[in-house]
Amino acid sequence: MLVFKHIKFAYLAGGKVYSVTTGKTVENSRVKLKVENTGGVISASVETATPITLLRLSAEFEYDFKSVSRIFLNGYQSWTDSVEHTTADRLHGIGHIPKPLADRYAFSQYGDYTFTHYSMKKGSMHGFSYGYVRNYDVYDFIGSLNEQSGFTTIRTECSAGKLLAFKECNDLKIENSFDGLKLYIGQGSEDEVFDEWFRLMGIARRPASPVKGYTSWYRHYQDISEEILTADMEGSELSEEDIFQIDDGWQTAVGDWLSVDKEKFPNGMKAMTDKLKECGKGRAGLWLAPFVCEEKSVLFREHQDWLVKDKNGRPVKAGSNWSGFYALDIYKEDFRAYLKEVFDTIIGEWGFCGLLKLDFLYGACIVPREDKTRGMIMADGMKLLRELAGDTPILGCGVPLASAFGMAEYCRVGCDVALDWDDKPYMKFMHRERPSTKNCILNSVFRRQLNKRAFLLDPDVYLLRDTETSMTADQRRCLIGINTLTGGVLFTSDNAAEYSDEQKQMYEEAAKLAGRKIISAELNGSELILRLGGEEGTEIKTYDMSALPDIGIKRLLGQ
Repeated sequence: MLVFKHIKFAYLAGGKVYSVTTGKTVENSRVKLKVENTGGVISASVETATPITLLRLSAEFEYDFKSVSRIFLNGYQSWTDSVEHTTADRLHGIGHIPKPLADRYAFSQYGDYTFTHYSMKKGSMHGFSYGYVRNYDVYDFIGSLNEQSGFTTIRTECSAGKLLAFKECNDLKIENSFDGLKLYIGQGSEDEVFDEWFRLMGIARRPASPVKGYTSWYRHYQDISEEILTADMEGSELSEEDIFQIDDGWQTAVGDWLSVDKEKFPNGMKAMTDKLKECGKGRAGLWLAPFVCEEKSVLFREHQDWLVKDKNGRPVKAGSNWSGFYALDIYKEDFRAYLKEVFDTIIGEWGFCGLLKLDFLYGACIVPREDKTRGMIMADGMKLLRELAGDTPILGCGVPLASAFGMAEYCRVGCDVALDWDDKPYMKFMHRERPSTKNCILNSVFRRQLNKRAFLLDPDVYLLRDTETSMTADQRRCLIGINTLTGGVLFTSDNAAEYSDEQKQMYEEAAKLAGRKIISAELNGSELILRLGGEEGTEIKTYDMSALPDIGIKRLLGQ
């Protein structure tokens, strides 16, 4: 069990650094550090009589790591690889990538690389918001109860028998108080610790039902048009309750959301929702990335004042997609007014009321402010989106997950799937957020506990077609099977009307998994071992995640 050792607290006041290591409340004429440890909750909050700059607020725990221990530490955002590890594992950042290459593609901006230390020491690993050490079926759990005040980094030092939790607060200026660390420390079964964590957070997921549907991305990517999507719509087998989601490619540039590409969509976007109603093939969904804009956009060119700036006053790049893209400042009133016009138009005028897929949301909180942590900014960003969307369901993507708890009806929990199994060989050495079908599947398995607690989980799409993809039939069976087991969103980019008899059988096999539950999962080298429960009883099944020969869903079903 995690044993609390002490709190470390450091701050700057009057040009002097002060620090203390303590297990109890301390107070002086400048500040009060209130430490409480009761009922499985450990907290350390700060009250100040004078303005101070926080430098550190962390908790240290002792833990007896064993050879059988499996460690899960939640990755920074939706796409960050997040699996169980052994005590001898380590995480790889991007320090090995040549700087010119890393800078060119802005790899550092997709994850935590600019503000988190990646150690190459075995057993030195980190994650955000929550994590656990699992010894067989017993979970020793740690989870933050107040990520809205700042993200919590959880780090293991297995060889030293330590686990540490750091509150995001470095260089944060406060004048009155700071909520600080608030951690739930629990031990029990999977359901016991996760249920108690959400009870203590007081977070309930937004009302939403599991949804099926079609998304244009993995069939056409940005090469979409009114003609292409009309054909997809008319040829689909969607019901009126399903979602037909138009993904990236409808706008003239990322950020210019009121500027529809007239060559692709000569009759505008309302014409697409009208056609969908006419043919009764699902509810209309639309993709956009509200907190970023690309370099070639009109918004970037004409509204430089809306961009997030670094300490030197330069626009902050958020990644290399499209023509390169930049973060937008959610606290600029003119920008907020623009987003309101965008959402009012998309929902109220164009009729996209079925679902809004809001992507690249981490862009809002890439850079903290003097008076706000990344966690505060992301919480404010999610509140803004919820306000703008109203009752229209949100599918959050590319977002630090805790910020989406109770705010989005649906949320992506893995990276993008690819048209192959694990991307090109050289891409395996890139950032942790890279597209990978294998990594997407593993994220869905190891973040499965969030489904129906925080939101309905989006494991990304399944692909059963055998065209435009190098995945084997068994890999495709595995993908749809895991998506069915773990998710509340079951989307594809296939045209189901074109399925062969074999592909129809794949779908029917996966449908039999609905209602079954993954009781436990373990990654042992390249083997993924699942224990399933349900009316059929308990079964243990094994997947070879490196190659997936002829096992996949057939073995999962016991065939």
